[in-house]
Amino acid sequence: MTDAEGGPVRAASESLNPAAMRKQYRREGLDLSALAAEPMEQFAHWFAEAARDGLYEPNAMIVSTAGADGAPDSRTVLLKQYDRRGFVFYTNHHSRKGTELAENPQVALLFPWHPLARQVRVTGTAAQVPREETAAYFRTRPHGSQVGAWASDQSAVVPDRATLDRAYAELAARHPEGEEVPVPPHWGGYRVTPRTVEFWQGRENRLHDRLRYVRSGDGEGWRVERLAP
Repeated sequence: MTDAEGGPVRAASESLNPAAMRKQYRREGLDLSALAAEPMEQFAHWFAEAARDGLYEPNAMIVSTAGADGAPDSRTVLLKQYDRRGFVFYTNHHSRKGTELAENPQVALLFPWHPLARQVRVTGTAAQVPREETAAYFRTRPHGSQVGAWASDQSAVVPDRATLDRAYAELAARHPEGEEVPVPPHWGGYRVTPRTVEFWQGRENRLHDRLRYVRSGDGEGWRVERLAP
């Protein structure tokens, strides 16, 4: 291991050396003949397996965006809906990702299902879902999460934790448990319409299976291609 200037960095133990960390993937392979006709159907199969295997938050996904300056940024969010149209998550429109999506709707998603030696990688375009769809989902959130959506000016700098806790307490008093919390106008959902969806299955000797659905030019169908690992 080296430091930022290329000099050696002493690890606490050899077991913490990233270069020495190796796992041999031995799961069953991924064959073209076994794939569903459409990527969202295949995703539903894998998502069900991830949930059935007890993965912690299998709906956790990494969302990568880039604003007008082209600088990338990534963070983990929770998938809240998926269907043939794509993948939906919710956030503050004034957050960094919301601002970047307004400038550049191109987005990448990654589902890192490490215990299954699987990944699902998505590229596509994000657009805000209709307000009625946002409102319907907002009503399903726990009361505390509804209040939290108002209390947090997501991605803004705050002086300390007490400021955030105080804002929450004031809003919770204004909207007590049992009363309807209005949907924040600056908060809502994004649907990522996929352009490509790759299913990655770890195999022995790092010869992984990578099968990628690519949307056809007319946007009506899909072709599948195998990628070298």
